[in-house]
Amino acid sequence: MDPNYSAQDVARCDLCKTAIAQNYCDFCHVNLCKPCIGEHISDEYDKHKIVPILQRKSTLIYPKCETHQSKNCEYQCHDCDIFVCSDCAMSKQHKGHEYLKLEELFTKSKERIRKDKEKLNRISPTYEKIAIELENQIANLDGEYEKLTTEMSKQREELHREVDNAINQMEEELGEIKVKHHSILKEHLDEIKQVQSLMQKTLVSLYEIEESNEVSPTIHYNSKVEEFRKLPPKINVSMPKFIPKQVAREEVSSLIGKLSPLSMILEKRVFSEKKPNISAGKLLDEPEVLNTIMTGHEILCNVTCLNEETIWTSGSTADIKCFNNQGVLQKTIQTKSWKNPSDIAVDIDGALLYSDWKTGRVYKVKDDQTEVIIRLQGWIPYNLCVTSSGEILVIMRSEDKTQSKVVRYSGSTVKQTFQFDNGQPLYSGNKEIKFITENRNWDICVADCGAGAVVVVDQAGKLRYRYTGNPSPTKTEQFTPRGITTDSQSHILTVNGTNYCIHIIHSDGQCLRYIDNCDLKSPYGLCVDRNDSLFVCEFYRGSVKKIKYLK
Repeated sequence: MDPNYSAQDVARCDLCKTAIAQNYCDFCHVNLCKPCIGEHISDEYDKHKIVPILQRKSTLIYPKCETHQSKNCEYQCHDCDIFVCSDCAMSKQHKGHEYLKLEELFTKSKERIRKDKEKLNRISPTYEKIAIELENQIANLDGEYEKLTTEMSKQREELHREVDNAINQMEEELGEIKVKHHSILKEHLDEIKQVQSLMQKTLVSLYEIEESNEVSPTIHYNSKVEEFRKLPPKINVSMPKFIPKQVAREEVSSLIGKLSPLSMILEKRVFSEKKPNISAGKLLDEPEVLNTIMTGHEILCNVTCLNEETIWTSGSTADIKCFNNQGVLQKTIQTKSWKNPSDIAVDIDGALLYSDWKTGRVYKVKDDQTEVIIRLQGWIPYNLCVTSSGEILVIMRSEDKTQSKVVRYSGSTVKQTFQFDNGQPLYSGNKEIKFITENRNWDICVADCGAGAVVVVDQAGKLRYRYTGNPSPTKTEQFTPRGITTDSQSHILTVNGTNYCIHIIHSDGQCLRYIDNCDLKSPYGLCVDRNDSLFVCEFYRGSVKKIKYLK
């Protein structure tokens, strides 16, 4: 089996345990492959709800009516504050009452739960930071007290044997203070960890409720965010001080010095969230076309920058062409399969990389020598990019066109695979090609045309957000992202293939501006050079436009 293809990358059937699951029972909550569906529904056909796996947990589980056992409660009586079925709603008991749909209440409550989960996830790191600070204080406590002991020992050496008894007595006192100091910090740390534990349990509960289709517990959910938002006071325990004193021998016992008492101050902490700076101040109001390069490609798909003076391009043929800024052809190479490449990129050493859908491989071209660096089985490589650390990100699709994933490579070695978020696919599995880039903050951004979204995950593969277009009176067309790139300001730039408009997106997901006035026809692939000049492929024209859009 290909080591790049792991059983952990896909959902398996819960019955046979081996086949890939294409369906899901929304009633029993199990994954099913197609052959096992018949066995699963053989007992009570009517009760099962078989849906495609991408639509799992989409069927609401309504509570049973206590009065009419055969009915589900799909409403809430606003006047009586109870769940009712359609028969109850028609009864005299509820005549003239106002009803709320449980489906709408469920949706609103799910949204509140999602927001609470996001808020708690933002608050949680603050508690982690507080705990680390206290742990560091405790870890450094011995060292700080050892410094005091050393100072006291120097004083003892000066006074020799006459002060031994007095010093020993003060060391005992210091030990008691240390124990008390340790106890104060440890008690505060225990309180913090207790709150952390409660928060984690709350988060687990929120994840369970969020994943659950149970209406009653979801609607009766009570937020604890404000409780956790009130951070515990910061404890400041000042270190005692040893104050030596030069005294005569007869006064050693009483005048050797003293230790300052342990003091503690509670400093109020206030939780504050950092708000993203979404200023578009560095963007030009009117982007400017600096140059147009005619590539000779009948169909032009991809462009990548070798440096500030040179670009590589590829289209619907095996030719990969290199041009300078004046549009003069510098070099042409052909793919090994003599088919059009899926995508092209340039690594940190200036070597050309290209993915080949026909052979299932990624190639590296350096000094006119071509070598295979990645081989796939069961998956087809499509678009790729080189990260700031020199690694390669490849977005690929399964041969049966049902799944997509992003794989990070160091050379030919798999480092990470991004495919699921809490059990749900990150990317659509259809045949629509996806584009990929890494942002300056190490986020991985995928233009998923089939999903109508730019999917952004952090460097660990955790979903940050899905950008689905910016709703506005002037931009109402369906969002179908094509090419994608990022610039030095961590802006994300992507083409909306529906209206030939380029969206400029803040790294936190807000739309900042559009580029829609540069006479772009069927824009497709994108790249940005080190000077933040934007290069845009025009699919049918076969030309690359160089655009200035930053001040």
